[in-house]
Amino acid sequence: MKKKFRVTYNAPVTLTFAILCALILLLNDFLLGKHLIPAIFTAPARIGSNGGFNYKSFLDYLRLFFHIFGHTDWNHLLGNFAFVLLLGPLMEERYGSKMVALMFVVTAFVTGVINVCLIPHPLLGASGIVFMLIILASITTLDKNVIPLSFIFVVAIYLGRELINAPKTENISTVAHIAGGLCGSMFGFLVAPKAKRNVKKEEKTLSERNSGKSEEKKERPSLFKRREEPREEDTTVVGTLEI
Repeated sequence: MKKKFRVTYNAPVTLTFAILCALILLLNDFLLGKHLIPAIFTAPARIGSNGGFNYKSFLDYLRLFFHIFGHTDWNHLLGNFAFVLLLGPLMEERYGSKMVALMFVVTAFVTGVINVCLIPHPLLGASGIVFMLIILASITTLDKNVIPLSFIFVVAIYLGRELINAPKTENISTVAHIAGGLCGSMFGFLVAPKAKRNVKKEEKTLSERNSGKSEEKKERPSLFKRREEPREEDTTVVGTLEI
């Protein structure tokens, strides 16, 4: 018997994110004259600089989130999604798709706000998301009293590389990348994995069932005692005997 293979949409958040980024870059390069990404999918620069944040513009507030969808070219896109497509599905399986989507949104907002406050040039790309996923994947335990040695190594290598390459990368926000890594470490120690949450739910359900059974056991003896107590109306006088 031949086995049938099927393609599954196994990581909806990661795959949807990758597809949207590719479509936006296609539209930008081939249909809209490379005006789409600079207008919508870049985070504004520092207030007061060229292309700085305008607090009166509603679009600038949206750009604080949308900048993770924009990329300068295909090399930039492929470089980021080599990591996103590798780590994203693993994190979705570990934490759940809804939680990973929330992580993406929070990381985008944090990096966008930092860019508006500190960086004199616009920010675009999913590099902050990539560094968030790298740090998040390096954390294998969520015990509050334990810090994994692998996590320390990854943070040291990551921060060292960013600080060394900072003077050479004028068009890339090193501060925003570091912020993405900090978001990943925060999520790793604050958010419980999906499996752990399911275990807690099962334990809670089991404890509720056990407590319900114990209450039933406590009520049963009282019922038996009531049944065992003699009642006057149950006694019947058959007759009297005189001597």
